[in-house]
Amino acid sequence: QVQLQESGGGSVQPGGSLRLSCLLSSFTITNYCLGWFRQGGGEEREGVAVIDSNGRTSYADSVKGRFTISLDNDKSTLYLQMNSLKPEDTAMYYCAAGVVSWPLRPREYKYWGQGTQVTVSS
Repeated sequence: QVQLQESGGGSVQPGGSLRLSCLLSSFTITNYCLGWFRQGGGEEREGVAVIDSNGRTSYADSVKGRFTISLDNDKSTLYLQMNSLKPEDTAMYYCAAGVVSWPLRPREYKYWGQGTQVTVSS
């Protein structure tokens, strides 16, 4: 029933920008915290950013000041604006819905998208 679908990934040069989108379907958005996670090759999945039911946001230290999470309720779409991208941002990015805003732990998030690849290289 609950579905999340990411899009917007791609390849960019260091310093570039991307905006990831996550289409949210078949659930009441206000009942969930909505987060972005990422997983690089050979690494564990880590929390990147989250927005809770009150609109409050939190970010991993590694992306503060560069990434912005937002929600468009009319479009039922979660966004992650990524600026000043670095090679270490290269990963598969996932959106997810859960009930805990922070800390962002994958096990607290029940619903997941399929992921969208972000590659940052020269």
